[in-house]
Amino acid sequence: MKRALLAIGALIVAVAAVWFFLIRDEVVPPDLAVPEATATLGSGDEVVAVAADGAVLPWLPLPDDAELPELPPTEPPKSGRLAGPMLEQARVLGAAPVALRPYLARSYFGESGVDVELTTGIELRFGDASQAARKWKAAAAVLADPSIEALDSVGLQAPARPAIRGSGHTLPPPP
Repeated sequence: MKRALLAIGALIVAVAAVWFFLIRDEVVPPDLAVPEATATLGSGDEVVAVAADGAVLPWLPLPDDAELPELPPTEPPKSGRLAGPMLEQARVLGAAPVALRPYLARSYFGESGVDVELTTGIELRFGDASQAARKWKAAAAVLADPSIEALDSVGLQAPARPAIRGSGHTLPPPP
């Protein structure tokens, strides 16, 4: 009985060694996901990147040519994550289409909720961050409408019916 157990044990070790050294040739490649900076926080030399989920990324160097929208100047939270109105703003900016990102100047929390100001001065009023992707699609449709030549703000609280106001600012050039 003792010999049989030793033989089975040796067989198991031999099979494991053959599998480990000869058969197992697939290696799982490392997968590192670096968060994308979608906004900046702070001012001057204290500017840090912020991700769409509200994570503050002080370790992520900002490129010199980065044209990221600014959140209101404040100190980064000690927890390393935004909360409240600042988190709502980060979520809205993170959902912005890549084609519109060069035209985003800053974000702030106004009377209507999250407002994003374009480089041309047009305000996009989102309300809250819910349905941010849908609201950005509605904003892009308004900005691409050839019948609109100038406006001041676009209310996006109801993305199916964006509210266009004023005619004081010109539209950004097409990407």
